[in-house]
Amino acid sequence: MGIANLSYEECRRKRVEENKKRMEALNLPLLSQALIDSSPSKSSPSKLTKPRVTQKQLVVVRRSSRVAKQSAPVYAEVVVNRVVIPRRTSKFRDFSNRVYASDDARKNAFERAEQLQSGLDPNYPNFIKSMLQSHVSGGFWLGLPSHFCKIHLPNRDGVMTLIDEDGDEYPTIYLARKTGLSGGWKGFSVAHKLADGDAVIFQFIKPTTCKVYILRANSSREDSDSNSS
Repeated sequence: MGIANLSYEECRRKRVEENKKRMEALNLPLLSQALIDSSPSKSSPSKLTKPRVTQKQLVVVRRSSRVAKQSAPVYAEVVVNRVVIPRRTSKFRDFSNRVYASDDARKNAFERAEQLQSGLDPNYPNFIKSMLQSHVSGGFWLGLPSHFCKIHLPNRDGVMTLIDEDGDEYPTIYLARKTGLSGGWKGFSVAHKLADGDAVIFQFIKPTTCKVYILRANSSREDSDSNSS
């Protein structure tokens, strides 16, 4: 048993020595060490990158209202892009020189318009409009009765011609969806010196053409207009 063990140990030792000689003959130890030396280090420094320059500003992070009083605000750095908003400039309108008609003067003008309306040809649809400040100053927008527009006027935007009592024509822009006169109405209003309380009759001789009759709330203005003509 002992002799067998010695023989085994001698055989193992001989094999180890033979393997060592073969490795030395092939230069395997040197190659192994070279591979270890050439492998990159795990702690090699990363490539340097150029830092990005951004503008930062401290702002308050919104918190729940239930805990707002429990601790101080929390601040965080965020990138802020500056945006320049141009200032709006509004033109001041002076309405101090507006003249408002009394209720009696407005009513009187409307009643005289009804008298004139009763003598017009009933085959041509018409209506009376009592002028307000928004019709004759400032915005110069004239809203027409919606029920009248739906029955007698076109259902699309277009040019509507106003003919005054002297036969002069004034083109205006009719907006079907808003049922009113926009562009051109200011020119007609200013040319005829319309004022608050005046009663105006619109008689449509065609769907896009109407004759206009003006009854002044201030009778003295009406007399001066007739004298000047």
